Amino acid sequence: MTDPASHPQRLRVAHLNPNAANTFHLRPDGDVRASIADELSLDQLSRLDFRGEVRAEGREGWRLTGKLTARVTQPCVVTLKPVRTEIDSPVAISFSPDLHIPEGEEVEMPDEEVEPLGQFIDLSAVMVEALSLALPEYPRVPDAELDAPEAVVDATPADTRRPFADLDKLLGGKSQDS
Repeated sequence: MTDPASHPQRLRVAHLNPNAANTFHLRPDGDVRASIADELSLDQLSRLDFRGEVRAEGREGWRLTGKLTARVTQPCVVTLKPVRTEIDSPVAISFSPDLHIPEGEEVEMPDEEVEPLGQFIDLSAVMVEALSLALPEYPRVPDAELDAPEAVVDATPADTRRPFADLDKLLGGKSQDS
């Protein structure tokens, strides 16, 4: 990172200025990028930059807007050759003190752009989540194609009518034909 003191990774909500934009800029160094690449199962994360601002929203909420840029290398889903992708993604999240994370086995998740507000806004966590959402799900090398599946030999009508015909022989019983 470039001067971590001037570019904090977590913002204390109580110290944010509600009357102006609170700017931030994160540019992780090589070790941090390697750790993020390992966490997201990337071959390489050669560039990562996250910048933006946090502004007051309503009486107690905050709105983070920013831009994430990155250069990632992932294996092709067809050939496993490396695929380099340039990411340039806008990021927008609202933090609300009134939002609570639902508990239980099956719950309906709230709006994706609204997060619960705690004492801190973790810019590093927002950056990693935004990167994981911006990654291509199925990276492919140009012109990579899957081979056509082999033709399936048609089963005889007898095989399709009685799929369990010989099961009783395996279990030691008598067949219905005898």
